[in-house]
Amino acid sequence: NLYKYKKYTDVRLVFAPEFEAAFFGGDPDNFTYPRYDLDITFFRVYENDKPAHLDHYLHWSRTGVSENDLIFVSGHPGSTGRLRTMAQLEYLRDVEYPSRLETYKRRINLLKNFSSQSEENARIAKEDLFSYENSQKAITGYLSGLQDKEIMARKQAEEDKLRADYKTKNSAAPDPWQEIANAMKVQRDMFLPLTYVERLRGFNSDLARIARNLVRVTEEKTKPNEKRLREYRDSNLPSLEQDLFSTAPIYKSLETVTLADSLAQMQDALGRDNPVVQKVLGGKTADDAAKDLIGNTKLDNVALRKQLYQGGAAAVQASNDPLIVAMRAIDPDARTVRKQFDDQVDSVERRDGAAIAKARFAESGFTQPPDATFTLRLSYGAVKGYTENGKHISYFTTVRGTFEHATEHGNKDPYELPESWMKMKSKLNLSTPLNYLSTADIIGGNSGSPTVNKAGEVVGIIFDGNIQSLVWNFVYDDRMGRAIHVGSRGIQEALRNIYGAHALAQELLGTKASTVTKMKDGKKRNP
Repeated sequence: NLYKYKKYTDVRLVFAPEFEAAFFGGDPDNFTYPRYDLDITFFRVYENDKPAHLDHYLHWSRTGVSENDLIFVSGHPGSTGRLRTMAQLEYLRDVEYPSRLETYKRRINLLKNFSSQSEENARIAKEDLFSYENSQKAITGYLSGLQDKEIMARKQAEEDKLRADYKTKNSAAPDPWQEIANAMKVQRDMFLPLTYVERLRGFNSDLARIARNLVRVTEEKTKPNEKRLREYRDSNLPSLEQDLFSTAPIYKSLETVTLADSLAQMQDALGRDNPVVQKVLGGKTADDAAKDLIGNTKLDNVALRKQLYQGGAAAVQASNDPLIVAMRAIDPDARTVRKQFDDQVDSVERRDGAAIAKARFAESGFTQPPDATFTLRLSYGAVKGYTENGKHISYFTTVRGTFEHATEHGNKDPYELPESWMKMKSKLNLSTPLNYLSTADIIGGNSGSPTVNKAGEVVGIIFDGNIQSLVWNFVYDDRMGRAIHVGSRGIQEALRNIYGAHALAQELLGTKASTVTKMKDGKKRNP
């Protein structure tokens, strides 16, 4: 398929609530329900220094949703594995996911220890800690689905049926399921070097990743476009350059700690005598090597990164920056395992996966959609609660419930509401719905997706799913799995009666973008 996108590069923040309101309940409530989060942000896109003019846009619902309403979700779901073979699922269950969870646990403990040392440490580690805790819960949910005997039996039966049908119609052709199973055996054997060296689990550092990209991209650009590694082809260079030249802060104190821990983990996994371990550590401890690499690198200087990139392979080869030197040293080892993966695993999965997809389409037609790939998808479902352990779970929560939830947990982090909420409690309509559930088919990547009703009006924004929805990565089951939305009525209530953003609230309901509001300092500004 061919997709066309319009890119806006002038994007300005209009409104964002406090972290404590957007992520109320923190990691303990993540992937759970009931929820009480105002997890929203509004931006405005500009063209020629003016708000972009859009002929087509979604109108805002004044009434929100009711139980059993039909709703639609448009978004970019990241990836699913519903069409994977049993061999691929078993690889994830037995190798990939357990290894990831072990690493997440290790890194979460590391970051919590780092954060406990000072308020500044806690601040700079906060985003990474949230990311790992979020991933830990997600992968735990995925793994639980693959460990569910009923789900796996269902997947096995589906594969057996399709495989038998394929063999009947293609008796002379190679068995694509067996080809993929063979590839999975290869990937199991190469898992450690692939993960720690090529995919850089042993180098948990933004600066190390930047060094790898500089070493690789400057070499790859000397080759014809079609001969390059996929991530360094011309179509991917704009996003790579944006990443390389980002001015986002990099904290060396955190980088030193994370790199040291990952180097130690790699040493444990690959062994002290492994060539890559020896090249990087050079007889030093992981702690000392990390201090040397991060302490002496200058790659936190964006101007230097641009200079190396523009200087090409010659400049990178001549560089004596310790991280560049380290990445140059291990690149032959990394490329060897990458070539084996590309030739014996990835290419097999692509080729034989396509053959299986064609067979599945011949059997099922459009009744089974392709796996998610971050491209635009339209999902649908019903606004609906569910029953868990004999208890009915309501399809919506209220603003009142938010305050009650905070009180139940002693108003302590992560259940401490921001001051803005506490000050305005008496002004709020506490019965206003805040979050609600639906059976819309979503997955990671759908966060921020608009939810619309039959009239095409915005009735909410996707921000999460409950723990039972995580198995949707492999099989959709709406008995208990639910998507979680921030409701349009709750958003309006918060904008008006907590944050005083009346102009923005009115604009969402149809007032033109040129509407301005008078601020306390007497100046007029766009909302």
